Amino acid sequence: MSKVKTAFFCSNCGYESAKWLGKCPSCGSWNTFVQEVIHKESSQKENNWKTFQDDKKDSKTIALHAVTTPEQKRITTPDAELNRVLGGGIVPGSITLIAGEPGIGKSTLFLQVGLMLKDITILYISGEESDQQIKMRADRLKIQNDNFYLLTETSTQTIFQEIKKLRPQLVIVDSIQTIQSPYIDSSPGSISQIRESASEFQRFAKETNIPVFLIGHITKDGAIAGPKILEHMVDTVLQFEGDRHYTYRILRTIKNRFGSTAELGIYEMSGDGMRGVNNPSELLISQKEDSLSGIAIAASIEGMRPLLIEVQALVTQSVYGTPQRTVSGFDLRRMQLLLAVLEKRGGFHFGVKDVFLNIAGGLKVEDPSIDLAVLCALLSSYEDIPLPPLTCFAGEVGLSGEIRAVNRIEQRIAEAEKLGFEKILVSRYNQKGLNLQKFNIEVISMGRVDEVYQYLFG
Repeated sequence: MSKVKTAFFCSNCGYESAKWLGKCPSCGSWNTFVQEVIHKESSQKENNWKTFQDDKKDSKTIALHAVTTPEQKRITTPDAELNRVLGGGIVPGSITLIAGEPGIGKSTLFLQVGLMLKDITILYISGEESDQQIKMRADRLKIQNDNFYLLTETSTQTIFQEIKKLRPQLVIVDSIQTIQSPYIDSSPGSISQIRESASEFQRFAKETNIPVFLIGHITKDGAIAGPKILEHMVDTVLQFEGDRHYTYRILRTIKNRFGSTAELGIYEMSGDGMRGVNNPSELLISQKEDSLSGIAIAASIEGMRPLLIEVQALVTQSVYGTPQRTVSGFDLRRMQLLLAVLEKRGGFHFGVKDVFLNIAGGLKVEDPSIDLAVLCALLSSYEDIPLPPLTCFAGEVGLSGEIRAVNRIEQRIAEAEKLGFEKILVSRYNQKGLNLQKFNIEVISMGRVDEVYQYLFG
């Protein structure tokens, strides 16, 4: 009998070692090495998709100027949000990793995308669900496609045999953590299995010029499950995020070799699947008739698209010894910084007040340009005076109480004008090179926090 071979892998970066190490030489993490059983049969290991194409690629050295780059036409999907995130469509031969929390809608989204692509042959590989479960979801989506095929299998050897028979033009794998290679003896989901399985799909995509989507899991810390090398192996990494208690989902680009990483797509979860949101600003702003205190509208930028976001604040007298600070969708430390600015530069006593802050719609916003809207919402709730109607804000607040300039101010102003706002407060330092003649909205420039307070409540 052959001896069982084992190796130690770093659970953080996937570094392989013959013995256990306390500190990983690759990433420097401590106590991350785990032992796994491996049994590679290099002599018997043959790629089952080698005969997929008639013209095999020869590996030889070639000068850079001699490389020909034929223009490859991207596969344009009916999903405009996915096209935007991928940089204009699916690139032939690309391998894309999509990660997100359980139940967020990853499988639903890419099942829907596969069903909508009716002109090409799609193979949907599932290692988590049965054929009947996928058919039930497809029936709920109400999309018919005769070129859509299912395969419920976890072995890469069987998968590539079926791929060779079907010859699909797009492969979707759900999920990479359930796939196992017969040449590795460790269990599915282990570091060596994920690395080996992803490597086989990567070689398949590059040699056959067929795009592959890999759906992946995330850990409880929010990182993509598996070794970090998994993100390096693929061409594009997409993060699917959102609060399951809300209907909105955001598809962010973390890595993209074929486009910008600043793009994002916004979806609305419904009973019929994922619906792309073309104008999310109208959905993120509450439609209310009464003017209420503590509500301000921020002109933000998410990715490359402008968004108008509603900021809600509630400031009440504290009945406990230590005032509460609670936020949702915003950085708690950033709010404490803004409260300190108001205390120091404006003389407001927030130290005896409970402060609650919420970004409407369940979004998590990191754009510093919403500082001014947060500050105005806090002041509005503190004074219990509603802000002027049809007014929005765009500005970053500094520690000395100054209002700093933000980027792409013209896009923010144009989005506010399109949604019917009459005034927008911006930084005085944003006026340089800004042509106000082409806007019908009133642009008000402010330099300091006390000027904003005098304008709104003075």
